[in-house]
Amino acid sequence: MKLALENPVGPVFRLSPEILEEGLSASRASPRQRMLFPIHRGADDLVQRMVNFMQPKTYIQPHQHPRDSASETILVMQGEMGFVIFDEEGGIDSVYRIGAGELIDIEACVWHGVLALAPDTVILETKRGPYDELDKVFAEWAPSENAEGMNEYQASLESLFSV
Repeated sequence: MKLALENPVGPVFRLSPEILEEGLSASRASPRQRMLFPIHRGADDLVQRMVNFMQPKTYIQPHQHPRDSASETILVMQGEMGFVIFDEEGGIDSVYRIGAGELIDIEACVWHGVLALAPDTVILETKRGPYDELDKVFAEWAPSENAEGMNEYQASLESLFSV
């Protein structure tokens, strides 16, 4: 299963309408209902920039980035995102509905989860790299992707954003 589009090459990258549609089409076709497009040029880059194409029902296990100075900024480019902040035990600390043109910024070690609340949601994520085993810690109190209870947990998070 393809998890990401290929990193671009060269000193300049532009997210064209054609690339935008390629990413959205890939997310719609993916069993995970999302497709990551790393736009930084290499895995070792100290600033990681990613466009994430997401559909409703995609599941992203709550996690944190424990590396020193691993702040993360997310800009919603299109669609609508739900953003959940958790406490250490998995309790809900706060929820944010973030629309196109809005962003959220968190510091390192903040437990968080992301949900696509609208079809064809596109977000731009920027955070410290490189991406390796030290970058992300998944919450033990939340089911992992495709684990038993994942659908029920996802539904409970989605219910936080019911109108």
